[in-house]
Amino acid sequence: MTLVLRNSTQIEKMRNAGRLVAQTHAMLREYVIPGAVLLDLDQLVEQYLREHGATPSFKNYKGFPASTCISINDVICHGIPDKSRLKDGDLVAIDIGAFLDGWHGDSCVTYSVGTIDAQSQKLMDVTKEAMWRGIAQARAGNTLGDIGAAIQEYTESQGFSVVREYTGHGIGRNMHEAPTVLHYGEWGKGLRLRAGMTFTIEPMVNIGSYATRLLKDGWTVKTVDGSRSAQFEHQLAVTDGEPDILTVL
Repeated sequence: MTLVLRNSTQIEKMRNAGRLVAQTHAMLREYVIPGAVLLDLDQLVEQYLREHGATPSFKNYKGFPASTCISINDVICHGIPDKSRLKDGDLVAIDIGAFLDGWHGDSCVTYSVGTIDAQSQKLMDVTKEAMWRGIAQARAGNTLGDIGAAIQEYTESQGFSVVREYTGHGIGRNMHEAPTVLHYGEWGKGLRLRAGMTFTIEPMVNIGSYATRLLKDGWTVKTVDGSRSAQFEHQLAVTDGEPDILTVL
């Protein structure tokens, strides 16, 4: 894939899509409760996106059957919504993509369901902070390795592990573009960042091993050891100054 730099007009188009994703997450929060049916949450998201002039980025993407990825507890990513229900104490990562006026927005939030245990709360807090530390490195002149190193060092300092196989990605007119954004790495290594690059930072952090296993459905990814996982994701544009986060209200 060829790396494309975006101009301010194109970035504003992406911001519109990203803001809609943020609005969708804000709408969804009150429905993420014990007893909620995953398919119902998925349908709520699809209806909301379509009512606002967008289509779900994920639906039918390479055959994915739903509008959202809903990943519970030991599911790392790409969980397929079904008729199962959320339970008190669950962690659930909900990944939402919106295709609006020819551009994609993409963001994932991990929600607590009811009352969660202290270790799960720490996992959520560490994962979100790791994402922010990665985002802070996303400025022109730094490298992709700086993003990964910031995420990995913080995550491991807190006793957790960061998933290797699933990464952030360039995004724009296509859901997945160059560059690939690793959530581990070495300071100063890798592609040098330039203003106009647009990509996601979306660390997946596990309580136990970072090893993964893919289920027979070809989508659902779980931790090998059954430990819990969390994920947070924002989409951004690199500038000559602070990163421009596109998936916020």
